[in-house]
Amino acid sequence: MKAQKILTIFLLLIVFQSATTGLQGQTNNLNYYINRSLENSPLLKDYQNQMIINQMDSLILRATYKPQVNFSSTGIYPPIIKGIGYDEAITNGGNYSALLTVSQTIIGGGNKKTRLNTYTLENQSVRNAKKISEQDLKLSVTTQYIATYGILQEIVFNEEIKNLLTKESILLKTLTERAIYKQTDYLNFQVTLQQQQLLINQQKADYKNNMALLNYLCGIVDTSFVRLEKPDITLRPSLSFENTLQYFNFQIDSLKIQNSNALIDYEYRPKLDVFADAGFNSSFAFQPYKNFGASIGLSLVVPIYDGGQRQKQHNKIKASEQTRQNYQDFSRQQYRQQSEQLYQQLEQTESIIYQAQTVIKSTQVLIDAYGKLLQTGDVAITDYILSINNFLNAKHVITQQTNNKLQIINQINYWNFE
Repeated sequence: MKAQKILTIFLLLIVFQSATTGLQGQTNNLNYYINRSLENSPLLKDYQNQMIINQMDSLILRATYKPQVNFSSTGIYPPIIKGIGYDEAITNGGNYSALLTVSQTIIGGGNKKTRLNTYTLENQSVRNAKKISEQDLKLSVTTQYIATYGILQEIVFNEEIKNLLTKESILLKTLTERAIYKQTDYLNFQVTLQQQQLLINQQKADYKNNMALLNYLCGIVDTSFVRLEKPDITLRPSLSFENTLQYFNFQIDSLKIQNSNALIDYEYRPKLDVFADAGFNSSFAFQPYKNFGASIGLSLVVPIYDGGQRQKQHNKIKASEQTRQNYQDFSRQQYRQQSEQLYQQLEQTESIIYQAQTVIKSTQVLIDAYGKLLQTGDVAITDYILSINNFLNAKHVITQQTNNKLQIINQINYWNFE
């Protein structure tokens, strides 16, 4: 009955995935790596600075619509030496001025709003690009996290199997000494145990390399061993394309094109400038102390004909709008195809997991039956190892497909982010 008890413990430990030795260390979760990657990303900081720059440009443009005040001063003295010099009828013998000038461009409210709207739309575009980049970064980090966590799960499971095979090896050695099993059967079992240890060593090296890649993606400098927690990933509700960040990006581009058309039209409207100055302006030819004064003026420009440039510019923008619409239609089709494909993969993965669970139940029954025959030597050790391998393969499929399921959900959530 000793063999039967050991075999029962063997099955229970596998089912409940008890903790293994040799994998102790600091633990981190998925949110830790996502937050660190967002904090360290130079691209996201670049987007933030771009929005600040656009805001400053908007304030600068607003400042140009306010009255512009300048002070200017000039002094010209053309000397005449022995009757040689500039004609005094032209130079007035000199010119001296010190003027304070105030100028104001008269612009319609619609024109001003349209120009300022350029920076508003640009900031919306940058803000949306920042959100998309955040999603791209989260997708990459989560993908790598799941892959690394999957390797850790394999290590944990294979460590458990190695420990249990070691216990079985002790029992088999006793049965071999009692001549119930051949020496070759025992050696065959030992080879299986050595292969299990080799597999664990390979997976530990793979885990270390994948952890280094995860840290690299997040901008983390750390070579210590870290044990990853199970990723908490839930499936988000499905969205229509019109509610996604990708669609919003196309809508901003459309508004930019409309704004560009309006700017072209405003460029062909009359322009009026008002200016005034006050100060001293004199040639010093006669009573210069009386040459203090002021002036006011208007400047009006009315565009009449420019060779048809206005319509040509509108035609260019019309072509840009057609290009934007083509990309939007294509992205809508891609979104639909990608969404359908991912949900189909999710369904297939869940089906495989269910099938593997069925195999495990059947294999457990077989192992239990072999366990009863193990004590009397009525089962070939190769058959016993084969049944264990079938059990391990089914467990490996479940672990692998569970991680695949998390990867698919990660992809679906990426496309369904608003």
